Amino acid sequence: MGRHDLPSAFSQEELRAFMKAILADVHALERMLEEDRFETGIRRIGAEQEMFLLDRAGRAWNGADQMMAALDHEQFTYELAQFNLECNLKPQVFGGTCLSTMEKELVELLQLARRTAHDQGGGIVLSGILPTLRRSDLALTSMVQNPRYLALNDAMAQLRGGDFEFRIKGVDEFDMTHDNVMLESCNASFQVHFQVGPKEFAKLYNTAQAITAPVLAASTNSPVLLGRRLWRETRVALFQQSVDSRSATHQQRGRRPRVDFGDGWVRNSVLEIFREDIARFRVMLASDLDEDPGAVLDRGGVPDMTALRLHNGTVYRWNRACYGISEGKPHLRIEARAFPSGPSPLDEIATAAFYFGLMAAVSHEFDDVSKVMSFDDARGNFVAAARLGLQANLTWFHGREYTAQELIGEVLLPMARSGLEHASLDAGDIDRYLGIIEERCKRGRTGSRWQLDSLGAMGEKGNKDQQMTALVRAMQRRQETSDPVHTWELADNGEFDGWQESYTLVGQFMTTDLFTVHPEDVVDLAASLMDWRHIRHVPVEDNDGNLVGLVSHRSLLRMVGKGMRDDGRAPVAVKDIMIEAPICVTPTTPTLQAIEHMREHRIGSLPVVEDGRLVGIITERDLIRVAAMLFEKQLRENDEE
Repeated sequence: MGRHDLPSAFSQEELRAFMKAILADVHALERMLEEDRFETGIRRIGAEQEMFLLDRAGRAWNGADQMMAALDHEQFTYELAQFNLECNLKPQVFGGTCLSTMEKELVELLQLARRTAHDQGGGIVLSGILPTLRRSDLALTSMVQNPRYLALNDAMAQLRGGDFEFRIKGVDEFDMTHDNVMLESCNASFQVHFQVGPKEFAKLYNTAQAITAPVLAASTNSPVLLGRRLWRETRVALFQQSVDSRSATHQQRGRRPRVDFGDGWVRNSVLEIFREDIARFRVMLASDLDEDPGAVLDRGGVPDMTALRLHNGTVYRWNRACYGISEGKPHLRIEARAFPSGPSPLDEIATAAFYFGLMAAVSHEFDDVSKVMSFDDARGNFVAAARLGLQANLTWFHGREYTAQELIGEVLLPMARSGLEHASLDAGDIDRYLGIIEERCKRGRTGSRWQLDSLGAMGEKGNKDQQMTALVRAMQRRQETSDPVHTWELADNGEFDGWQESYTLVGQFMTTDLFTVHPEDVVDLAASLMDWRHIRHVPVEDNDGNLVGLVSHRSLLRMVGKGMRDDGRAPVAVKDIMIEAPICVTPTTPTLQAIEHMREHRIGSLPVVEDGRLVGIITERDLIRVAAMLFEKQLRENDEE
């Protein structure tokens, strides 16, 4: 959890003072390591669960404030957006039935959140990225209005010096600019924690780096972003770009982004990570200063390290080094941030079991993974796993190459079992959780694969918004049973019994596969498009995608009526006949308001624009289709009565 009681702006003097406090914390940390002040001899595990809040139609619901007030529970906290929420599980000693205890607590917390959301007229869902998210959900008005997040957004925008740019290629392509950090809120994770001793930190941190890729390959659950099918774990690419505070100059110089896998193996201690992140990344947030940590150590106390921890919270390594205090004792732990939320609570604990088992086994079998694997292979594996999931090709120890499915099934599952047994975990828990990973790999069915297969099975049934909503509804229902994803039936459009709510706003049924012309194009091209595509309206946009006009069937007829033919003269341009400044709507315009615009102005189509740019179009034909579907549904309901 991060602090939320921070001011929203900082002077340069405050930031300099805070940097001095960070450096004092690092010096104190160095002293604590030298004097063996950290807790050792015990291994604890923990987890953080992020989730999306939904309205009745299965879309993002800005209900975090309502939920937090109604829950009034110390284990729940805010995330960046009003449609996100997080709950934190209690640490467990690694051994015995720690995994099933963790699962029981997780299920109970999620049931509490589900009941509370239902009472507020909403719901929750676990997914790495919510398929029904829309660009309009990502405005600053959807951000949790606390000083920390506002300050973080302002600081990143100032450091970057311009809009955030996003480019991700998968089956589809995602290309977008945005003026704030809210695309970070598209990501939800299941973060697991592994407590380590100071002297074993480097060894175990490197182990975490080596095993993250295959564990991620088996647990992907984020294949869709704003309607585009991208990476199996799109969160990896999206998160890096959403908080990329580098200016254009720094990007050209190859400066490392704040979200990254790292540059190399850790050689000696946790200090290497903290020092590197302080050296590479500017301070963006500040807070009230602690008592001098050296003075605290002098009297035998434990320093809070507030400055170091706050700065560490603004650098997003996929495996993050963390300083913490538990029952008055300082400790170190590794936070694995790469794994997505969902598909089910049982799937998440199975992923955690696989990760913890490999942490125990690999570190027991190999004194130094850097001697059996190059760092470039570890980093390359991570990107490959995020892109392709179980279909990725991974390079394992000693340069051996496998598909992810082969590596997990033949090498890593037996190794993870050995690690959990060595840590004296309950045999029944080991069989249960690793059995889920085994079945997931045999069937090739991760959460991402289930989502993509479900969309593929829907084919041409319904529009994109209806399909995404059906997908989310199916997730909700299956998650309530806690059955693992490899047993789930595919989602189907018919599952969403409230689909009519998907037509309340223009953006939910507008046509986005557009055929457009440029103002300088010959008008014959617009006429040909109408003929070929059986449409009556062609939007006119400039090179930047800004709507500048509309060519209608009527305008073409008027051109013919006026005798505006070539007759050996220069061809007629689109700009000569287009309707300039056509009446437009936005994706969030209510459908009834759009209908009223058409009636009032006697027009047959409405271009849909966002920030001046063309994003879709709706026509009379679209509205008639929606009305027919609603009418048919009403008839069926009357027959059933």
